[in-house]
Amino acid sequence: GRLESRFQYSVDVVYHNFPWPETKERDLTRIRGLAQNVLDARGLHPNASLADLYDRLTMPPGLRQAHHALDMAVERLYRNVPFTDDGDRVEHLLTMYERLVAPLIAQAGGKSRRKRSK
Repeated sequence: GRLESRFQYSVDVVYHNFPWPETKERDLTRIRGLAQNVLDARGLHPNASLADLYDRLTMPPGLRQAHHALDMAVERLYRNVPFTDDGDRVEHLLTMYERLVAPLIAQAGGKSRRKRSK
């Protein structure tokens, strides 16, 4: 979805639906460690709300650095060339998704199961 002109991501709707690239166990271990670093950085501010922690102007530097390290590591799993923006990232994810579902569509005879509204 979109919020104003920016993409809006929802953990319930989008996050779990992203196609995950094939990874080695060492890569997953690294991602888990970096994700834990984000949680640890948040834990250093127990009295701060998520709104406080994620305000663009006041985000604690350690939390910003932990997120950046995690973001870069995840992006490198998808491809070696950095994404230029959210549109580039979403286009790449949708292309991966199309490749994943192509065999299912072919198996179903190329017919979409979505019903059209009248």
